Amino acid sequence: MKKSVLTRYRVMAYVTAVLLILLTVGTIGKRLLHLDGFSGFTTAVGIAHGWLYVVYLVFAFDLGSKAKLPVGRLVWILLAGTIPTAAFFAERQVTRAVEPLIENETGTSPAAA
Repeated sequence: MKKSVLTRYRVMAYVTAVLLILLTVGTIGKRLLHLDGFSGFTTAVGIAHGWLYVVYLVFAFDLGSKAKLPVGRLVWILLAGTIPTAAFFAERQVTRAVEPLIENETGTSPAAA
């Protein structure tokens, strides 16, 4: 497996997590605190998070299938983009699990020598 597969997953995990935190803050400001300026912010961040979450799903599924992750772990990774801050934890777990696979593959290939 190439390192770029892990890198693009990690980038999308961080982007998705940050947007979801911003969306949560915006929703609290709009719904609970009834602040006027949060309506447009919540709409824009919600749309961005929705579309980028789809990209996150594609990259996470690609990584999970190439790394041959168990189905339970793959479901956790896919759902992590819907729970605020969960994508940060899922990303760390996946990185720890997948990095040895990348290092072993690059260390044993004849092209790396």
